[in-house]
Amino acid sequence: MTLSVGDKVPEATLIWKDSEGPHEVELSDKLKGRKVVLFGLPGAFTGTCTTSHIPSFIRTAEAFRDKGIDEIICVSVNDAFVMEEWGKATGATEAGITMLCDPTGAYARKIGMQFDAPPVGLMGRLERHAMIVDNGVVEVLEREEPGVCSLTGGEALLEKV
Repeated sequence: MTLSVGDKVPEATLIWKDSEGPHEVELSDKLKGRKVVLFGLPGAFTGTCTTSHIPSFIRTAEAFRDKGIDEIICVSVNDAFVMEEWGKATGATEAGITMLCDPTGAYARKIGMQFDAPPVGLMGRLERHAMIVDNGVVEVLEREEPGVCSLTGGEALLEKV
């Protein structure tokens, strides 16, 4: 199944880490009764993800909140320790972006967006995408190829709220 507009986001257990350690997070709990921006990307500390994708949501975080978005969530196939440090290093955590990891790629497979890029050492990663989810249902969904961040960036998605 490839996730599409109108679909319910599938159940997934992701991981979030704070100063007290890693915590399991049920994605359905984050989405229930809320309007959320949920975006995924190939990897923490990678080129486009670090220089374009994350910064675009840092720049637009307040504008999303002003438009009624309850939370902005970033998901990547990494471990919780890397996601925590990447959130700190980029300013995403300070901007209020929730950094969740999909350590086994199970979520990426469930939504039909897992890919491999052997030349750069990325295996079982999550395709670059961004969506607006209302009470667990996908309202807007944009996808892009690795290395491109125009449709899935914060500014482009903000125009669709």
